[in-house]
Amino acid sequence: MKKIIIVLMVFFSATAVGAQTKKPNIVVIFADDLGYKDCGYTGSSFIETPNIDALAKAGMVFNNAYAGAGNCAPSRACLISGLYTPRHGVFAVGSTSRGPVKEMKVVPVDNTKSLAPSFVTVAEALKDEGYQTAIFGKWHLGTTAQTSPLAQGFDVYIDARKSNPNKKWNIPDDPKGMFTLTTEAINYMKAHKDDDKPFFAYLAHHAIHSIQEARPATLEKYKAKGLDKNKALYAACTSDFDETVGTVIKFLKQSGLDKNTLVIFSSDNGAINESPQEPLRGNKGCYYEGGIREPFIAYWPDKIKAGTLNSTPIINLDFYPTFLALADAKPKKLDGENLLPLFMGKSETTTRKAIFWHFPGYLNKPVIRGRDDIFRSRPVSVIRKGDWKLMLYYEEWINNGGIKNIAHNNAVELYNLKDDIGERDNLANKNPKMRDELLKDLLAWLKHTKAPLPTKITATNKPVQGSINDNEE
Repeated sequence: MKKIIIVLMVFFSATAVGAQTKKPNIVVIFADDLGYKDCGYTGSSFIETPNIDALAKAGMVFNNAYAGAGNCAPSRACLISGLYTPRHGVFAVGSTSRGPVKEMKVVPVDNTKSLAPSFVTVAEALKDEGYQTAIFGKWHLGTTAQTSPLAQGFDVYIDARKSNPNKKWNIPDDPKGMFTLTTEAINYMKAHKDDDKPFFAYLAHHAIHSIQEARPATLEKYKAKGLDKNKALYAACTSDFDETVGTVIKFLKQSGLDKNTLVIFSSDNGAINESPQEPLRGNKGCYYEGGIREPFIAYWPDKIKAGTLNSTPIINLDFYPTFLALADAKPKKLDGENLLPLFMGKSETTTRKAIFWHFPGYLNKPVIRGRDDIFRSRPVSVIRKGDWKLMLYYEEWINNGGIKNIAHNNAVELYNLKDDIGERDNLANKNPKMRDELLKDLLAWLKHTKAPLPTKITATNKPVQGSINDNEE
């Protein structure tokens, strides 16, 4: 009997040690079209987000966090691949030629509509490190057998509605499927809570994307505040989404999983025009701050100091190398940077000098305080370096003399975000030294990444109308 007792004691001791040394779980809560100013903690004037605000107080907030692109598919391709848009070729949703062709002054680069299977995704890399992987919700990077999540590293793929998710759901108790997806994610984590293998759970909501929906009681609450119909619906949809965030965090705490789980909360791009992002300029689809700056919270009790703020510019390409570092994996050749030293307070900033964006196409529907009243964005490349941000617009660059006429062709915009977060004062001609420094860095990056560029319109080379009726803003 004594021998049996000894054996059992050793067994349970080893199990306890194994539980303590298991690699950390990873949970990504990813909103769709949640703008930087859409949260209470970031200063929303009309939306209540008590659960997200509580998460911000419990974790580390980054106030200079960015999406990899101005709208859904390219931003998600950057997250999943860890690569900038020139490397994977997903520049837009559907077409890069969206809007009135007669107003297009260059020929845009063709778009790649799905993430090629040749790229090693973050899910595949984590699987190689012993992780179980699951996605709940929006994939948006391919619908074929070869490009689906199940072919791109995810063991489990559950979506409340895979077909036309941007149309009305008409389920009052489950707007945008957000509560179903949350329940499925929690059930998955609960089922794998005691497994030897850690899990990577990617909860990719369809909210807040149009068409917005909300529970009737939530909507009535915002209507009672005197908001117009569109703003009330947007706010109510966001509030319902906020509740799901609280549900996930509550589960992690009650189950004890929070002690060994890194939670990342963010969004894929800026908000639509129903939610003005002032003082930020623009909205979803543009490359001003309102289109690409995102809420970002990293939460891990006892590991990440609660209530901390970091102003280092980061981007969602950083998810991939961060998760690899968390898994103690060998680094891969990626465009992002490991954020763990920042999370753990071991470093104040990253080692890179700049962050980049490349969008060689057109998106229809103008944004608030955009560059013009026709397109959300025209072909543009962008660099942020320190407090400075430069935007290179290709129509003027290609057609009006390029660098030789830089002082007059309006091809370049330069902003000091520290002094001018609203991007109101173009300093391109007022600070030519800084303009030329950032432009040189941007052109070098474009060359290094072999970024495809728009071309001049000729008799045989003209823009062709792309799809603008795909209900994907």
